Amino acid sequence: MARSTPTSQESGSERSRRATRDYNVGLPARRVAVGLLHAVLANRQPLDEALVSSRAAREMVGLAERDRGLARAIASTALRRLGQIDDVLGTFLEKGVPKRSGPLRDILRAAVCQLLFLDMPAHAVIDLAVTQCKRDRNARHFDKLANAVLRRVDDRGRKLVAAQDAARLNTPEWLWARLIAAYGEDNTRRIAEAHLQQAPLDLSVKQNPDDWAKHLNGTALPTGSVRISHSGSIEKLKGFASGDWWVQDAAAALPAKLFGNVANKRIADLCAAPGGKTAQLAQAGAQVTAVDASEKRLERLAGNMDRLGLKVETVCADAGAWRGEQPFDAVLLDAPCTGTGTLRRHPDIAHLKSEQDLAELTRLQARLLRHATSLLQPGGMLVYCTCSLEREEGNDQITDLLSESPGMRRAPIESVEFNGPKSWITDEGDLRTLPFDLPADDTGMSGVDGFFAARLVMN
Repeated sequence: MARSTPTSQESGSERSRRATRDYNVGLPARRVAVGLLHAVLANRQPLDEALVSSRAAREMVGLAERDRGLARAIASTALRRLGQIDDVLGTFLEKGVPKRSGPLRDILRAAVCQLLFLDMPAHAVIDLAVTQCKRDRNARHFDKLANAVLRRVDDRGRKLVAAQDAARLNTPEWLWARLIAAYGEDNTRRIAEAHLQQAPLDLSVKQNPDDWAKHLNGTALPTGSVRISHSGSIEKLKGFASGDWWVQDAAAALPAKLFGNVANKRIADLCAAPGGKTAQLAQAGAQVTAVDASEKRLERLAGNMDRLGLKVETVCADAGAWRGEQPFDAVLLDAPCTGTGTLRRHPDIAHLKSEQDLAELTRLQARLLRHATSLLQPGGMLVYCTCSLEREEGNDQITDLLSESPGMRRAPIESVEFNGPKSWITDEGDLRTLPFDLPADDTGMSGVDGFFAARLVMN
């Protein structure tokens, strides 16, 4: 945080006013960060939604861009490292967080995050956290406790963090057990460690990825995406306003490539919003009908298509019941899922999803998948995908479908179709990426979303 430089001519009262002014400059961003944590952890609201439709989001409107970025960085890092943060706090709060203490727990979490993982000046972090407590009618009774705890964290916290098993602490018990069962302990640890790194920004470009990589000081990936390191407003980047590219994880860009040449083909894109795959298909010359149950998300998709100069038909409907006027040449189903493959980008998922959600979502996926097959004309192609690491949401869905639908057959995927490594193709011929794939010397430029995709053809 920027600080004013004291002068020898300042009086004690002037220094006090300057210090108050400096701390208050950083206070709104910290208050918003605490509000975002509350929205996610108490109100069970996804972070992306909390950033646009929560009390904290309303407070963000009046902040400078730098402070909005700071608030988001504190909240997202605290969610990513929550297991470690709570473990540290547990060392110094033997009796736990006092009851009826209002936002105290999240004030402490945000402050510990700043001290131990964002390397911010201790005096400012602690003073601002204490000030937050004093300004809340419930937390104000515990301002001295907050001060004492955070000073101990500053003094001893880094040694505690150095001894922690970060991968294990930041992975929910249910997810850790399931990953072990599916991928083994070594790969599970690699997945969990990848989740601790904030994902870089991947772009799908209309053409000339090498040129755009140079324009944006990034890297052209073998699969065709452009990867850049960027944490500010994407709207200010070259090529955004002119519609030359859109944001899309490199793994998420693969399923649409599995159709091959789609020029002039009629394709239904089910559960289409926000529209990255829709844009790929339309850019490749397909006649795309984008279907989504959320009117708001579909409006966002339409806005994205307008910026990109791409023409698609949009339909607001239940993708598990909607039917076009005639069968389609191909169907893309990016089914709703737990999203466990996207924890690098969405650390809140670790705290919002559970095994109960998995059971409900697999039933929905099965319904959508079976309906999707009914939309195909003979010889038509279906690509099913999810951004999940769970077998039940990927391979098991395809196995079950094929056992019930003799008219469908798997069309094995080959890595040369997207210029990727052979290790991304399963024994069954499906696509499976893991978060630690695409390693780079710079860990901040490594990884992809955990994705599954299968390609089926109607006989």
